[in-house]
Amino acid sequence: MIKEITAKKLNTERFINEKVKEIRDAVGDGTAINALSGGVDSSTVTMLGDRALGNRLKTVFVENGLMREGEPERVAALFRKFGVTVEIVDARKDFFNALKGIKDPEEKREAITQTFYRKVFGRIVKKSKAKHLLQGTILTDVDETIAGIKRQHNVFEQLGIDPQEAFGYRIIEPLVQLRKDGVRKVGEALGLPAELFERIPFPGPALSARVIGEVTPERIDTVRKATVVVERLLKGTGAFQYMAILHEDRVTGMRDGKRDFGQQIEVRCWESVDARIATPTRLSFETLEKLARNIIREVPGIVSVTYNIASKPPSTIEAV
Repeated sequence: MIKEITAKKLNTERFINEKVKEIRDAVGDGTAINALSGGVDSSTVTMLGDRALGNRLKTVFVENGLMREGEPERVAALFRKFGVTVEIVDARKDFFNALKGIKDPEEKREAITQTFYRKVFGRIVKKSKAKHLLQGTILTDVDETIAGIKRQHNVFEQLGIDPQEAFGYRIIEPLVQLRKDGVRKVGEALGLPAELFERIPFPGPALSARVIGEVTPERIDTVRKATVVVERLLKGTGAFQYMAILHEDRVTGMRDGKRDFGQQIEVRCWESVDARIATPTRLSFETLEKLARNIIREVPGIVSVTYNIASKPPSTIEAV
């Protein structure tokens, strides 16, 4: 049973000191691999790991082909300013090969999990001779996985899976007692800029969690372009999270006075504190119209744009 530390009761200085000691004790004189994706959780873990291990922490950004526009280069450049060297590992072929032909949401998540931990990180750990992987699992990830809501790709021991036995290395999870609001406080205390510790959440399976049906490079490119539009136009709302979802069905539309079959983007925008419950943001109709116009203009093949107005539960924040 994980003992939760609520944001209200969190003493950031004490928490940071305790976790730095825990990381040092776990790794000993060895080295650890650090999984950085640029989100709030992994960025906070990176700063904790850097404080604990310094140059004995090898930070990698896995370019899985599923990230937002320009994300690997942007994240690497940002952490370079903090003195953290980030190695970008190109694993796009690994992930798209693993996802080929899969439509079921849980099968997709499992394919990503196995590719991340067994294939890609397994390869990196073996080459580096590291015995530990540092990652940003939080309590909400564990709760949703155990409850069977969705299998979060970074949850193992709570399901009875021993990472050492399954993948050949131990996993260190310094943030597993916290939820998103607590992680933001720790990130700020560690010196992360607001653009990182206030950043909207982004799923571990990345944009594949926003493609309903099979994940291909072409479909990821479509949802990536739509994501650029949605994040640009909803950035000032102050919402907890917002995203574009690519649907699977072919949709009937019109262009130049003729019937045109295309695709549909669903926009989601949420109010929440810790992602356990969420309600849709009451966006103005003017904003919704602007979203539709810009997505249809900037994303080839899109003929329909919808807005999700279901709360969580019964909906979930991410589609897949």
